[in-house]
Amino acid sequence: MDPPIYYSTAEFIETDTGNKVSRRANISGPQNIILGGKTIIASGAIIRGDLKRAGPGHSVVISLGRYCLVSEGCIVRPPYKTYRGTFNYYPVKIGDHVHIGANTVVEAATIGNYVEIGKNCVIGKFTIIKDCARVADGTVVPPNTVVPALSSFAGSPGRFVGDLPESTQEVVEARTKQHYGRFQPMER
Repeated sequence: MDPPIYYSTAEFIETDTGNKVSRRANISGPQNIILGGKTIIASGAIIRGDLKRAGPGHSVVISLGRYCLVSEGCIVRPPYKTYRGTFNYYPVKIGDHVHIGANTVVEAATIGNYVEIGKNCVIGKFTIIKDCARVADGTVVPPNTVVPALSSFAGSPGRFVGDLPESTQEVVEARTKQHYGRFQPMER
């Protein structure tokens, strides 16, 4: 069993659903960000829920599932494009049991469940990462890429490097639950 990861209760806000959000994270437009529960947003992470779609009152929603980890220095922002002369941002949906490594930039349209994204990655605009996929540290996934289920991507540009075992879902779920369980408040 790995040792606990202690955090200062003064630095993290814990919600009723068990989300732990660092006060040093930059959460813009929190009314447009949905956290599924038991999600950890680390210090220095930036989540941009303040970017608007064209038209009045069209907010872009960023949703994260349960047992997600957005590591230090990550940036999660909605993808954008100009369509018929109109600039638009689009929603971001991140599934359950997703670990996003430190200093990674995410502009994906969809990230499935049981996905591990390494450190220092760039996930290009409108990328779709299917369930049980892995993106290695330092990978640059080009815009509009579809990362298939049970596949591993690496490199710059990111490309398929191998299949993952059928047990990936159970392994990633156990890992994310264990990480959340290890993330403990410091004793005073």
